[in-house]
Amino acid sequence: MGRGRFTSLIASIKNDRTLGESMMLSEQVYQYVTGTCSHVGNVRRLNEDAFLSRPEIGLWAVADGMGGHDAGDYASKMIVERLTALPPPESAPTFLAAVKESVILTNEHLRGEAERRGGQVIGSTVVIFLAYGRYCAYLWAGDSRIYRLRRREMTQLTRDHSYVQELVDMGHLSHDEAESHPQANVITRAVGAEDELALDVRQELLIEDDVVLLCSDGLTKVLSDEQLFERLSQFPVESAADDLVEQAVANGAKDNVTAIVMKCTADTTLSP
Repeated sequence: MGRGRFTSLIASIKNDRTLGESMMLSEQVYQYVTGTCSHVGNVRRLNEDAFLSRPEIGLWAVADGMGGHDAGDYASKMIVERLTALPPPESAPTFLAAVKESVILTNEHLRGEAERRGGQVIGSTVVIFLAYGRYCAYLWAGDSRIYRLRRREMTQLTRDHSYVQELVDMGHLSHDEAESHPQANVITRAVGAEDELALDVRQELLIEDDVVLLCSDGLTKVLSDEQLFERLSQFPVESAADDLVEQAVANGAKDNVTAIVMKCTADTTLSP
């Protein structure tokens, strides 16, 4: 399958009010079938990835910690724990605002903890997907990714915050060259990396039967877009994450590997 199936979607949003105003009166019209899986990989002893799956409120996240033992796992777990504590949303504006505030407060906490430990880096990438009615938003920092499979076309929704992605954007590297570049692991944004956290936020419509994949870079470093597409297309949502992670480990994944697969289905409890 050619690369024509895969497109980068970076929508332009002036501010987060666009999402809130669109979703304020939106009814809950979808249910979410979800599968999750995480594995330490073939080399490391500690899994510094953490994930969150709360389909009952429409919230999913993957965080990939950095900084080594008692740092990376601390950061990723802190992100997930704070998101887990969020109450069910009363409206779309408060939902998105609460998610953003949670991550920003986590960033502040990690910066303070790093200073307390003598300057050690305590950080994590994050990708978060939230759904409300017919709409969704997603936000991220780092090189964990979100993909969407819609009507047999797969789209990478996020753009990596990484050194090699910047080289690709400037035309200095091809996509294939970037994957094998010696500095492919260098990221330019992360929760806990800087005092001021910059999160990219995007919004769009949800469509029935959309399939969404959230994953750490441990998955995408050993599985191509074509392989992701094949497995998301062929396997039931409930087992797709297991299959993706199992295949990544079989392909020699050196990093931790985490995947969440979610499918948006019609809410059959609603009257026609």
